[in-house]
Amino acid sequence: QVQVLESGGGLVQAGGSLRLSCAASGSIFSINVGYWYRQAPGKQRELVATITSGGTTNYADSAKGRFTISRDNANNTMWLQMHSLKSEDTGVYYCRIDSKGRVSWGKGTQVTVSS
Repeated sequence: QVQVLESGGGLVQAGGSLRLSCAASGSIFSINVGYWYRQAPGKQRELVATITSGGTTNYADSAKGRFTISRDNANNTMWLQMHSLKSEDTGVYYCRIDSKGRVSWGKGTQVTVSS
């Protein structure tokens, strides 16, 4: 099994910053593609950012210029650095990793941005 664990969520004021971490362990050999999603109560889960094994990144329009996704291939770790946070960024943030055709999800970490 592949285990995925997010951390780093919390309460932050609008305009502040948070850094989320995602650690993959278990039977994983490598992360092909990593994703950060978020989900607000009553809303569908939405894709925030992606990063490939080669380091290519993509962001949702709402995240561009404010969020940065990165990874450490040697340690199977991924991060999401968030700046200039807004109240609409509030939600549970989930880490997803794809490895050899398998998809694994973390259980999420709560991010709350107060205005």
